Amino acid sequence: MALINRYAFNNDASMQITIAERSKKELDELIVKLKTALKGLNTKLVENIISHSALHEPLSDPKNGDSAFKHLKQQASILGNMEVLELLSPNRCYIEFGAGKGKLSHWIHIALKAAENVHFLLVERSSTRFKVDGKHKNAGSTFDRLQVDIQHLDLRNVPLLREKGLPVIGVGKHLCGAATDLALRCLFEHSCFDEDDEPPTKRVKLHQNEGACDDIKPVPSTEGRETGEKLIVSGLAIALCCHHRCDWRHYVGKEFFRQRGLGPEEFAAFQRMSSWATCGMRKIGSKTTEKRSEHKTGEEEEHEMSEEALPDTLNSLMSVEDWEQIGRLCKQSVLPSAKRL
Repeated sequence: MALINRYAFNNDASMQITIAERSKKELDELIVKLKTALKGLNTKLVENIISHSALHEPLSDPKNGDSAFKHLKQQASILGNMEVLELLSPNRCYIEFGAGKGKLSHWIHIALKAAENVHFLLVERSSTRFKVDGKHKNAGSTFDRLQVDIQHLDLRNVPLLREKGLPVIGVGKHLCGAATDLALRCLFEHSCFDEDDEPPTKRVKLHQNEGACDDIKPVPSTEGRETGEKLIVSGLAIALCCHHRCDWRHYVGKEFFRQRGLGPEEFAAFQRMSSWATCGMRKIGSKTTEKRSEHKTGEEEEHEMSEEALPDTLNSLMSVEDWEQIGRLCKQSVLPSAKRL
């Protein structure tokens, strides 16, 4: 699929300056830096919303409410794009990061029901109710669930992956903020970690299907493949959200950012400015206009909105469309090029 662009947020108090607190000169300088960093790079967003036959029936169910239909449509598009990129294949282990109830893995399983040797590893740090893993107890595929923060997970020590020795494909539907950076680090064996960013050793809960023992125990390191043997990553399909929850410490694209002469301070500013792409029109002079939001839901707003809005003193300097374009550039500036793995 694509490695999608990330921003990070520096938690240092000196980086907590809001956009509204910045002068016009400071904002002008930030916008110039942003456009200079992107010069020569393809920043055009290519939208490819498609579907997949595995979800045709549920998408046609009249009992679906707006929210259910929205999520099914998103899942169908993820699967459709994966199919185009030949990421729906037998002899694979799919790792769903930020799995929640595991519905994305569920639909991948449905799409690959005729395929052989397909397995799933669902990673979620929270205790989750109404998981769909139990529906596949007697299926040919293996569904394992790890309750662990991604930053504490070393995939080389997971029994399922070591025993099967299969190429892995990372997937995620709501991989919020820095979780995407952590998933990339996890998949590529910490190769992007700075020396001082290595995560500590962590115990995890291992759930194999439903009803398994939930006792906390360390992941064994003596079965199957040798500990430390590299995984083969054959693809990645992630839908991003929550740029305002990113973190410079975990950010995987620091080298690119520094090559453009930028640092944590600009990073924090761009992270805040990225909200302009999704927050829509706020107070324009004395008139308040709401962005067209017929497809927005409460959950989507929770994932996408941050506290930043257009500064009142700058509303008259350019059109709302131009502000939104700057916000989109902020979202795209860190890893602008899509890359198939």
